[in-house]
Amino acid sequence: MANELIEGTHFYYDEQGYIVFTAKYLLEKGICCGNGCRHCPFYYENVPHPKRAELLSILKNENKPDEG
Repeated sequence: MANELIEGTHFYYDEQGYIVFTAKYLLEKGICCGNGCRHCPFYYENVPHPKRAELLSILKNENKPDEG
């Protein structure tokens, strides 16, 4: 089956048991779905404000180099 999802490549399970899609899967999908996916490679372009601003702020803080 060509559209079969592969655990570890297209998704994984987080600590709470939720399915989390990987950036690879989301890139292959080709568009931001607007749900605020954890690994959205499209910078949450279809997520409505104010949620989009919140997610972008979190992303920015995660990508900051460690100080110390």
